[in-house]
Amino acid sequence: MASSAFHARSNSLPSRPHPLIPQIDEHLCRLKSNEAASSSSSSSISQKLSGLRDLFELVDSLLQLPLTQQSLAQQCNDKQVNELLNGSLRILDVCSVAKDALLQAKEDTQQLQSILRRRRGDEAGFTNEAKAYLASRKKAKKSINKSLRDLKSKCGSTHLENDVEATFSMLREVEGVAFALFESLLSYTRGTKMQPKSSNWSLVSKLMHSKRVACEGEASETNEFEKVDAILCTLVDHKTRKSSNMSTENVQIELQKLESTIQDLEDGVEFLLRLLIKTRVSILNILSH
Repeated sequence: MASSAFHARSNSLPSRPHPLIPQIDEHLCRLKSNEAASSSSSSSISQKLSGLRDLFELVDSLLQLPLTQQSLAQQCNDKQVNELLNGSLRILDVCSVAKDALLQAKEDTQQLQSILRRRRGDEAGFTNEAKAYLASRKKAKKSINKSLRDLKSKCGSTHLENDVEATFSMLREVEGVAFALFESLLSYTRGTKMQPKSSNWSLVSKLMHSKRVACEGEASETNEFEKVDAILCTLVDHKTRKSSNMSTENVQIELQKLESTIQDLEDGVEFLLRLLIKTRVSILNILSH
């Protein structure tokens, strides 16, 4: 673990670690365990965002310690400085990508809800707007797929060739945990690929069934993005619309749920983004002295 390396390698730190270090280690372990074990539901992702916020608050507190600042300012070489600055910038970049993806999804969802309220009974008008929503979602999925590919390449570039000061090792570990969470968030926002029209109603049935299972007390893996995509695909397809037994009222309900989900995730990302900016400023201030 990074913290054990932190204790062993850093001659400039006291033999007895600062209480912040085991706290950071504990948060890292918890987030890694959650990433491996928990579901990809919106609630689990929100919990992980909250945990990551707590972790970065601890990291920033550690960076404010005079001993940490002295160690970083005096012992780091150019390669380590560049890695540290690039790492904090990479996290900011991917957080901004997640924020933009959620903002676009919220705008599309709100626009479709507004149109549904104004055009009650206008089936043709609704179908056209639903198609526009799905087209926007398809474009968003393409952008998210690119971001996920970029994220994987960035994750691979975070490790240095040799052992480094334990502070840098710990910060890279924090960076890796952050990347894993944002990958989960972007994957959830993307949902699955658009289904063939003939299978959309089957997917809707499965999603609605998962809701009933959740009501009976079992965990649900329902993805609100997938559910709305599937319902709209079903309703714009003339062959499956009649058999689907879905109405615009059902769509409105699911869109409201999706908007609520997006808002919760967006609030978490916004708060985290402010913390990431604060942490980067702390790093820049330390290295500029």
